[in-house]
Amino acid sequence: MFNKWRKYSYAAQKDQYHRLRWVVLLFCAFFLLYLLLSSFVISTRELGNDTMRPGLYRGDRFIFSSRTIFRFLPDSASTLSLGRGEVVLVDEGLRNPRSFPVELLDSVIRFFTAQKLGLGNRLENHYIKRIIGFPGDEISIANYVARVKPSGSAYSLTEFELWERPYDVDIPQTPALWDESLPFSGNMETLLLGEDECFVLSDDRGNTNDSRTWGPLPLDLIAGKALFRYWPLNRLGLP
Repeated sequence: MFNKWRKYSYAAQKDQYHRLRWVVLLFCAFFLLYLLLSSFVISTRELGNDTMRPGLYRGDRFIFSSRTIFRFLPDSASTLSLGRGEVVLVDEGLRNPRSFPVELLDSVIRFFTAQKLGLGNRLENHYIKRIIGFPGDEISIANYVARVKPSGSAYSLTEFELWERPYDVDIPQTPALWDESLPFSGNMETLLLGEDECFVLSDDRGNTNDSRTWGPLPLDLIAGKALFRYWPLNRLGLP
């Protein structure tokens, strides 16, 4: 009897219509909020390798600030509030940024596939590194530890002395016949960073690519900084 009332009653049908309309409106609102947050405020990334051990591990997932909203401001480093020693997201794709319609379509696909599919491999041109130096800094490396002379400073300090929060690096054993001219050397002569250049390193100072092999990177390639590690649960917190 109740089912027949719902089927033939105008009031019941109207109630169902209003419920469906609210569900659709809430879904659209949630989707628009997702697009705004993922495009202009934050993004999520997974560390897909072991280059940031021993502090960060393969499979760790992070919330990064997004630099999209800051691209039209003059000083990208200050607007991102970057500091030496912070974990950042390097995006090689920013050398040739995609158009807004393509980015929008990619976000839509990722939303409806729970981040499983998208237009291109999201991890292909993304690297999680630690930023060591900024424009005007003098950088040198001895025994895999960076020394930084900040622009305008009279003396240099180790990377650990310039960062308020401690972090660990994995320093490999140097082979007896190691040639310092080879990639991933533990030593590097003083390098002066040019205008709009930064220097990034991996925490694993062994056989991993970073500014020792790439050279200084344009600040424009820094897509954001790590705000929070949300997975795994036993390592929640600041990276």
